[in-house]
Amino acid sequence: MGVSDHKCLACNASLKFDPKSQKWICDYCGSEFTLKDFRDEKGKKKNVRISKNKGYMEYCCPDCGAKIVMNENTAATECVYCGNSAIILDHLEGEFKPNRVIPFKLTKEDAIAAYGKHTKRKIFMPKAFSDRKNIEKVTGIYVPFYLFDMKVNGYLNAEGVHVTKWINGNYRVVKSEYYDVVRDGIMFFDKIPTDASKKMGDDIMDSIEPYDYEGLTRFDISYMSGFVAEKYDLNDNELVNRASGRAKESAKRLLLDSVEGYSTKTLKAYDEDVFVNGKPEYVMLPVWLLNIKYEGKMYTMAMNGQTGKFVGNVPISKRKVAAYWFSITAVISLIICILSFISVVVGVI
Repeated sequence: MGVSDHKCLACNASLKFDPKSQKWICDYCGSEFTLKDFRDEKGKKKNVRISKNKGYMEYCCPDCGAKIVMNENTAATECVYCGNSAIILDHLEGEFKPNRVIPFKLTKEDAIAAYGKHTKRKIFMPKAFSDRKNIEKVTGIYVPFYLFDMKVNGYLNAEGVHVTKWINGNYRVVKSEYYDVVRDGIMFFDKIPTDASKKMGDDIMDSIEPYDYEGLTRFDISYMSGFVAEKYDLNDNELVNRASGRAKESAKRLLLDSVEGYSTKTLKAYDEDVFVNGKPEYVMLPVWLLNIKYEGKMYTMAMNGQTGKFVGNVPISKRKVAAYWFSITAVISLIICILSFISVVVGVI
């Protein structure tokens, strides 16, 4: 198994990709490099250090020599001993090599700030969710996705009701007119994203959409430096039904939304044919992920690493709720006691 990390061309220290500048910056000497700097005149990679390890479930860090156990689907990680990036070449080459990638645009600090804004007004949030040590565990992950292009031939039949009301003398008149409405059309959907990792919850990955696909660039393992990455463990054949389902729902919504000018509308029948246009594209998309365990359940929050859209549910602490109502009750009881005392004193006077 090949493992690589990227070295500074000036001082040979390990480099990490910086989302803000879109460059590789050396923390030791301050040098900055672009993707072109890692290529020689023939376009081959230079100053990329590679070590070999035949073990399937561990890699040997090129810098400190530590052996780190990893998941079989991990494509990029960090050495927990020296902090250097390690890119598992076997998991990003051949059939596992993505076509394109959207590099991270937002940093870990951006993700932490977004989390703070997301939880700012949640006064009953458990202490674990405000613990800085837990928040610092937010991780930048390149998640594998397949992008599907699809065509949908849709047919919709709905009932539209147009209601008119007016006053006629002493009577209020309501007139209801019923219409049989038909819509059909051919709709094209480009780049329907479906995450290709079993680890990632589909609801979370769907919620942080959309991505700006103008940001897609040719894949290069250099973008993985400083981040975690997963290779796919669901292929395009296993994901086509999910992509088709998303296309069907979008097509139905578009046709139903086109039924306008009625007081109410009711869907009576809908049918469609779905076709995949071309071969799905395998890409890596950036996600900031935070997992916090509370009372035996894992809560996942995520931020789109390109746009900054943040999603995630935070639980309510029963202890904090009880303490809040206890304090409210105590204050009310104190006020009642004070008012009772004042009334007694006034009565005596």
